[in-house]
Amino acid sequence: MIKTADLIRKIHDAPHQGVLAVAGAGSQAVAWLLGVGGASRTLLEVVVPYGRLSMIDLVGFEPEQFVSETTALSMAKAAFHRAERLLEGDFPAVGLACTATIATDRPKRGEHRGFIATWDVNGWNTYSLLLTKGHRDRAGEEALLSNLLVRALAHISQVDYSPVENEGDIGLGLGLIDTDDLQVESGAHASPLQRLIAGDIDTVKVDQDGNLGRGQTPGALSIPGLLPGSFNPWHSGHIGMVQAAQEILGTEVIYELSVTNVDKLPLAEEEITRRLAQFKGQASVVLTRAETYWKKARLFPGCTFVIGWDTAIRLVAPRYYGDDEAAMFKALAQIWAGDCSFLVAGREEGGAFRTLDDVLVPQGFRPMFRAIPESAFRIDISSTSLRSGG
Repeated sequence: MIKTADLIRKIHDAPHQGVLAVAGAGSQAVAWLLGVGGASRTLLEVVVPYGRLSMIDLVGFEPEQFVSETTALSMAKAAFHRAERLLEGDFPAVGLACTATIATDRPKRGEHRGFIATWDVNGWNTYSLLLTKGHRDRAGEEALLSNLLVRALAHISQVDYSPVENEGDIGLGLGLIDTDDLQVESGAHASPLQRLIAGDIDTVKVDQDGNLGRGQTPGALSIPGLLPGSFNPWHSGHIGMVQAAQEILGTEVIYELSVTNVDKLPLAEEEITRRLAQFKGQASVVLTRAETYWKKARLFPGCTFVIGWDTAIRLVAPRYYGDDEAAMFKALAQIWAGDCSFLVAGREEGGAFRTLDDVLVPQGFRPMFRAIPESAFRIDISSTSLRSGG
């Protein structure tokens, strides 16, 4: 017969770390989890989004209903992304959430119900519980939902246990009656590429073998150097820029392909797969939804972006910001705030070799830009000419 404290010890010993979000119920589970030694091995953070704006801040939108299965899933997903950002070791991240409306100090017209959800890299689980109104007081409903919350965490942490009632302790059996209704559902996530296209995740790293890693959240990937591009096609000019940049920076530089574009339709899954096939067996690629450099800077703080002269021109030209000079300065300031910089390669244009010296970088932002010397890299080739057969 296992007690709640014993189950929690097993949870703390499991190689998972997560963030827990509770609203309306679940606070007792927090106390139980923190009351057993080793809680820091399991919980990275507990958030309590009780207020309307607090919930919106957590999930990123205003839910149609604050107590629903959909909202619990959104909370668990947000908690999972926070866990990924807060991880300090190589542990699986877990998001756990509870949103409920239970007995209080005044009569309620509506149902007493609670929704618990878990989220990890593989999939999700939901526990939707409709309580028999009037059968339990608030403490009883809180204990039941907290008990279910601990069991949900045990399940997502792959902890085995046998649910039993244990007199004198809060048992692992829920103690449901016939008029209570518990529905449990689970599902697997789509592929990382499909989730990226849908906007569910921010980045996907593809290794040289073509394997898609799990999705990442802003700041979760530490990459010192990136060469962004459309790579339609990938050619020797890109390869030469990466090699030159690696020599200058003394660190690895990999490729970045955004599946969204400023003035074009998003890339379809088939097109993304086609472009990735060019790199298989030769180079790693990071896929993002960051079509602008200030968005890339948010995803990859401290990164050096390797760009060509033509891209540098667009970065500092107000016409590429809707003729809004203030918008241009704001974007450059956001990039600088992310501790990012640019390494600029020259390019032949109009019969002359154009370099960083030909770019009118606004005063104050020049330290963000460095040049790749012509002696280190010059290949007069472009994707446009290759596509046209020129």
